[in-house]
Amino acid sequence: MADAEPGVVPAVEATADDIATMEIRGAATIADAAAAALATQADRSGAESPAAFRRHLRAAARTLYETRPTAVSLPNALRYVLRGMDGETVADLRASTIARAEAFRRDLERAQETLGGIGANRLRDGDVVMTHCHSTDALACIDVALESGKAIEAIVKETRPRKQGHITARQLREWGVPVTVIVDNAARRYLDRADHVLVGADSIAADGSVINKVGTSGLAVNARERGVPVMVAAQTIKLHPDTMTGHTVEIELRDEREVLSDEERATIVGGGDDDESVAADDGLTVDNPAFDVTPARYVDAIVTERGQFPPESIVTLMRELFGETTDEPWTA
Repeated sequence: MADAEPGVVPAVEATADDIATMEIRGAATIADAAAAALATQADRSGAESPAAFRRHLRAAARTLYETRPTAVSLPNALRYVLRGMDGETVADLRASTIARAEAFRRDLERAQETLGGIGANRLRDGDVVMTHCHSTDALACIDVALESGKAIEAIVKETRPRKQGHITARQLREWGVPVTVIVDNAARRYLDRADHVLVGADSIAADGSVINKVGTSGLAVNARERGVPVMVAAQTIKLHPDTMTGHTVEIELRDEREVLSDEERATIVGGGDDDESVAADDGLTVDNPAFDVTPARYVDAIVTERGQFPPESIVTLMRELFGETTDEPWTA
């Protein structure tokens, strides 16, 4: 990493390194580690004045934020903890920051189970759900429904190019759920058998639009035409408060070799396996977007650990959790 900011304790720097190198990965795990690191900063800070304490906490948050600024759960954790830093003395600031971080981590630990219970209420005995990609939040809804004695079946899209649907299918079969795996292009045909489309989210914008694995948007449009409700299961750490001020969510473009191997590319452009490389200007472009945006009008409900919401009202929850503005507290 770059040179450490003044006042940042080594444990925070170590956590930042682990996030940057993806030793710590996954939305909830990153958020938990960030909150824990701020609590450690507060506990071990050598600041002798309230101003210095606040400055050091902001520097610690900035160090963590700069590791993966597009991972929405990370800044959300930092915002939540720093908004709870309150007091007129160093001791008060330390205590309030640690308490806020601990509350965040407790809520995070229970969030998926709570979310699952809320989502399970939307599923009836005998329902068939269609899934896209792999989402532990979405699976939590099915898990709780099964525990309550409901029989659930699943139609699982394989979700190319990485076939995350295979992970979903494996988990559901371990739970005894009957599973039909389909190719992505067959979704429209099989929607006639589905009672719900159930997906997760990588991020949710203030207008209720859902950023999720590419293909979600097309599935939602087809589901609306077929009259199949679309339920999005996502913990509140997936909400993207920056979008309240009109910022858009960047769509990640992944390595083209997930779609087309070097050997496959060579056969298309006329090269051979013995070629050292394929010319960059061979006229073949491969785009591999990781996500797409599903407009709110195609989503029936967003289920979180705070309750279920019509997508157009999700901004109310954002304001409650993150405040009216999105000025970053680590830059103040």
